[in-house]
Amino acid sequence: MEPYEHTTQRRPWVVGVSGASGTPYAASVLRGLLAAGEDVDLVVSRASRLTLLDETGIAFRDAHWREDLRGWLALGADGKPQTFEVDLARVRYWPAGDLAAGPSSGSYAVKGMLIVPASTACVAGVALGLSKDLLQRVASVTLKERRRLVVAVRETPLSGQTLKQLVALDEAGAVVLPASPAFYAGATHIQDLVDFVAGRVLDAAGVPHQLYRRWKGELGAARSPVSD
Repeated sequence: MEPYEHTTQRRPWVVGVSGASGTPYAASVLRGLLAAGEDVDLVVSRASRLTLLDETGIAFRDAHWREDLRGWLALGADGKPQTFEVDLARVRYWPAGDLAAGPSSGSYAVKGMLIVPASTACVAGVALGLSKDLLQRVASVTLKERRRLVVAVRETPLSGQTLKQLVALDEAGAVVLPASPAFYAGATHIQDLVDFVAGRVLDAAGVPHQLYRRWKGELGAARSPVSD
């Protein structure tokens, strides 16, 4: 038998975007992953397309996903176009209805999955182990394979049932990360608040970034000018 030939294998992070409000969070996480040199597999749910259209005016289309994604990631959190430049060479897109997609199998090599933002419907589906679409299927696979799953839930207030489902996800090994911006990092713009949440998502995934100013134990340091 011929020996197995080992090759360098692509191991992406799967980013799932559900229908909750908060598409700027997803855009910031995607930019952060790409800036860190990470490969990305992207899944955009059907419900999230409506949210994206409402929040950005961008109609995300399967046949033109690269063009639409580039326009989305170029937007600032304030909606200003051409705020960012991105290289999409490391991105692979999978339609939400494609249950035969690569990440639907545990044998498909990935580092883990980040759901940003995560709606309560998405939380319920993942907690119950449903696979109504590719996003939920990949989340179930991520848990069963004991890979890192970060769920950035974006909803308020939270019902008792959703709280129970979040506890179930925590017990299953997921990181439950509410999309809660903080102000100690010296935010002066809406983008700073968005980037703080995105940075915490990347922290949970172990991906290096410079999206926010970290706490160093010095009161008032966030109001000081950033030194080079």
